[in-house]
Amino acid sequence: MKILLYGLNYAPELTGIGKYSGEMCEWLAANGHDVRVVCAPPYYPQWQVDKAYSRLLYHTEQRNNVTVFRCPLFVPKRPKTLNRLLHLCSFGLSSLPVLFRQWSWKPDVVMCIQPTFFCVPGTLLFCKLRGSKSLLHIQDFELDAMLGLGLGKAGMMAKMAGQIERWLMSGFDKISTISYSMLQKAKDKTSQPDKVFYFPNWVDTDFLTPDADAGLFRERWGIAKTTRVVLYSGNMGKKQGLEIVLQAAKLLEQEPDLLFLMIGTGAALEDLMQQAEQLQLANLRFYPLQPYEDLPALMALATVHLVVQKKGAADAVLPSKLTTILAVGGDCVITAEAHTELGLLCEEYPGIARCIEPENADVLAATLKELLLTIPAKAPGVYNKVAYQFSLDNLKKDQILNRLVSELAR
Repeated sequence: MKILLYGLNYAPELTGIGKYSGEMCEWLAANGHDVRVVCAPPYYPQWQVDKAYSRLLYHTEQRNNVTVFRCPLFVPKRPKTLNRLLHLCSFGLSSLPVLFRQWSWKPDVVMCIQPTFFCVPGTLLFCKLRGSKSLLHIQDFELDAMLGLGLGKAGMMAKMAGQIERWLMSGFDKISTISYSMLQKAKDKTSQPDKVFYFPNWVDTDFLTPDADAGLFRERWGIAKTTRVVLYSGNMGKKQGLEIVLQAAKLLEQEPDLLFLMIGTGAALEDLMQQAEQLQLANLRFYPLQPYEDLPALMALATVHLVVQKKGAADAVLPSKLTTILAVGGDCVITAEAHTELGLLCEEYPGIARCIEPENADVLAATLKELLLTIPAKAPGVYNKVAYQFSLDNLKKDQILNRLVSELAR
């Protein structure tokens, strides 16, 4: 097949949607498909365009047998509701001419990635005129996430935006999304359940395993073997509500041999670092994103992993870091409401993770203290067997992407 991916984020971004889009397209190309991508230059999660690229110029490159067209966009230094909308809109406008340049290539399928929904009208118009099939793959429900986090007012404008969203979604030949709760949301929005299918994010279970050695990072960062580590690794954005990690660290500052690590970058990083300084947290450190090839060693460093979400976000987005934690058999604390996808996962698979009330630092600190008593230190061969088995049964990359190819071919 000729497959055109149209979306904001793409490799070499190390986290989030760009990582999955890059892996998917390279896998499709390696399996005999002709793949092209229309995307932005890499900028996420640091919210700064990579030095090897320009935010003002168009650029074309080859990445592992995939032709990639980069389109300019506005990237705000401190993302807020208004400038984030401008950011998304700028890509939607700058990428439209590049999308229509693919006319003579005649793609069989155009796969539009949400976010951003600003790409949806162009995708539908192109496919209608060109005769290509259209697929909307939803990684985040942008409007629902914004309203759920209180970033927009649920008034007449929000109602109108919701109606437009539902109308445009109904124009696609197929819609996919990454969790069962998001799947149901898509069915409710379109009233066309036959169009919608489950296409989750995956993990490389050959690369990420429970038997990695954390010695690399203990030596690099001067962390004693007896020190227990609470690890948050990934995007540090507004939707996570990561302030409670700092508050929990303050509540546990008298605990011996305990260190909180926050690895990554994002829109909230600067504020979090200022808060940590004000709290004088000697038991918490920040580090930038680490090279992907070092990820197994980084994950092995954690005694307990954190997946932190604010109230109202857990069913509009699904944190991709969870798949990595499950693949290494990590012990994990998730902050999410019980009725959400993350809460139901913990209920259906007892022992896979601990799900607690979101935005409550006291509960987080108490849960961590309890877990750390039962997991004194990460020892070789000791891992969460429920989490690891779940990754083997449900998250293997080849299985998931082969199902996608079958759906596209059908």
